Amino acid sequence: MRGPDASTLGRLLQQYFVQHLKVERRVSDNTIASYASTFRLLIAFCLRRRKRRALSLEISDLDAPTILTFLRHLEAERGSGPLTRNARLAAVKSFFRYVAVHDVQALPIAQRVLAIPTKRFDKKLVGYLTQEEMKAVLVATDPSTWSGRRDHAMLMTAYDTAARVSELVGMRRADADLAPKLGIVKIHGKGRKERVVVLSPQTTAVLRRWDRDLGDGPAVLFPNRAGGAMTRSGAHARLREAVKRAAATCSSLVGRKVSPHTIRHTTAMHLLQSGMNLAAIALFLGHEDVQTTHGYVEADAELKRRTLAALPRLGRGRRTSSKQRDELIAFLESLQREHRL
Repeated sequence: MRGPDASTLGRLLQQYFVQHLKVERRVSDNTIASYASTFRLLIAFCLRRRKRRALSLEISDLDAPTILTFLRHLEAERGSGPLTRNARLAAVKSFFRYVAVHDVQALPIAQRVLAIPTKRFDKKLVGYLTQEEMKAVLVATDPSTWSGRRDHAMLMTAYDTAARVSELVGMRRADADLAPKLGIVKIHGKGRKERVVVLSPQTTAVLRRWDRDLGDGPAVLFPNRAGGAMTRSGAHARLREAVKRAAATCSSLVGRKVSPHTIRHTTAMHLLQSGMNLAAIALFLGHEDVQTTHGYVEADAELKRRTLAALPRLGRGRRTSSKQRDELIAFLESLQREHRL
């Protein structure tokens, strides 16, 4: 998308992604892919309504009523929940904050879009495993196989570090310093932020053995069979397999849906229950705002409430087709492909 034929919308979108997000803000690849996905859906939605090509769209075609209709379309026709709806709106607002600065004539439109409220909803309490359940999962991997030893090392690291799944599969062997007793691992977090986490002696020993297992092989810490980085879905599948095996000895895991993010929640809950304060947990998890971590307090309080309620009471008895896509759509799709992990 270039040259004098590019619309104001197309020009601003390209500058927003290539210059503002990549260069000025240096946002993560995941963020760029997510925002590009939002605008690909939004542009395709506008094209169906306006019956025009993408290069002919202007900022005025993305006014507040259109954005609101798009958000309703996401929920009603694409089955998006409030979290996804709000995430899409956040991407749109980020662009219109850029528009408000770089296109004065579009300022009234940008202000009305920025005034669109996020949707309120009842937030689910975080799910997590008990210490007994977590132990059962950690010992459920098969130490006699290469993949079993990798999975054991990966799950031990996941529990020790509370790493997000993208952080876990992105770990490189150079990120781990496996000194005697207490090793450390550098985690490359969201928004290009880094944090260093101290490993327990048990996890350090497991990772040291796993590093010897890898020999002079791949650079990633938890490679797939081909030697490359595991995908997030691949890590999820390996965890599901471990949970399935663990359920044979831990009945409370039967039928449970456990994701890598559940392990992250589990670590945070166990830290809270051990007496660590919220500010320290937020730092450990890589949260920018301690309010994000407050959900663990609510979950812990709810668990205690349910436990008390279960006690006996005294004194009582019982898409758009490829033919319709043009250069702007192709640009947004290329951003998704380029920055998807």
